[in-house]
Amino acid sequence: MSTNEVGDLLYTVTLNITGMKEYGVSFAALMAGEVAPPVEGARFDVAFEGTATGPKLSGAAEGIDYVRVRADGPFELHIHETIRTGDGQNISVHGDGVATLRPEGGIADVRVDMTLFASSKEYTSLNQVPVTGIGTIDLAKQVIQVSAYAA
Repeated sequence: MSTNEVGDLLYTVTLNITGMKEYGVSFAALMAGEVAPPVEGARFDVAFEGTATGPKLSGAAEGIDYVRVRADGPFELHIHETIRTGDGQNISVHGDGVATLRPEGGIADVRVDMTLFASSKEYTSLNQVPVTGIGTIDLAKQVIQVSAYAA
């Protein structure tokens, strides 16, 4: 990628939450306000799958987000994702970020710094690009949507 492409949209993922592992705190109870996050935080492994579409990368996406809900509210995100392109190549996506629940609840705003990795010649240019993801999580619909931009 050339420097004039910095800031361009690479792709957008639309992901459905397909499973959740809880570690002693119910995610539903936490989101309903029935329990507060413990002082040490709460941990959830959130599995997801969906699609990535965009000018630089498209394909099927799947992965897991190791989420820690801090006692003061924000969600710390630690994402491990694979995008399998239409031509059969796997792109590794790793990201760390934060999701913050809106005051009215139900929607969380997401910001994540991501790194992409591929060994195939067609996609190795993505290895050099810092990526910023901006999006939302709709907790009621269990849908994550994040647009990934060259940073």
